[in-house]
Amino acid sequence: MYELIKEESARLGRSLRICEIGVDRGQMRRFVHDAGFDGIECWDAVDCRLQPELNAAGYSRQIEANVDLDVFALDEKYDVIIVLHLLEHLFEPEKLMLKLAAALVPDGIVVGGFPVTPEWLASFQQRKIRRTASKFGHVSVFSPKRVGRMAENCGLKLDFLSGCFFVRKSGAAIENAKNWIRLNLLWGALFPALGGEIYWRMRNH
Repeated sequence: MYELIKEESARLGRSLRICEIGVDRGQMRRFVHDAGFDGIECWDAVDCRLQPELNAAGYSRQIEANVDLDVFALDEKYDVIIVLHLLEHLFEPEKLMLKLAAALVPDGIVVGGFPVTPEWLASFQQRKIRRTASKFGHVSVFSPKRVGRMAENCGLKLDFLSGCFFVRKSGAAIENAKNWIRLNLLWGALFPALGGEIYWRMRNH
């Protein structure tokens, strides 16, 4: 997400208006700040439950809202809208994406990511997880093809999609090894449906 945001700022040659939906404790905003990126005009936060940690994260505005409700809508236009690990928690993620597409400036982008499943397995897996999902758990399953359909239905152009990794070993030293990272990214680019997670960018063209 950081690289896609940074790339968009460089492409436009100006600071960005950003809205992040599903911010949790503000980890994404803090990461971007700690990485030294300051090409930000505003960065608004939207979440169904605003946590105290957000006050120190550097958001321009904090908006408490349930994005699953029909009445939800963003009241401003943005260059970048972030939905990182959010859509898999919604029963009807395509409905939210239609609203987000309407909140983009011309040529603006929505960027996001979530776990991935091959197309042939996605419907079965979604029915399975919905039977046992806890509150705020995963209830939607995505394949690369579903991401493409979602973009098309919203009138957006899917201009980037890649898997992220083949194997993860959280906390292990190998996770910081340059060649290990490159191998995982190569696998994700070649086989996005088998990449553990996928990340994508949709553009308002």
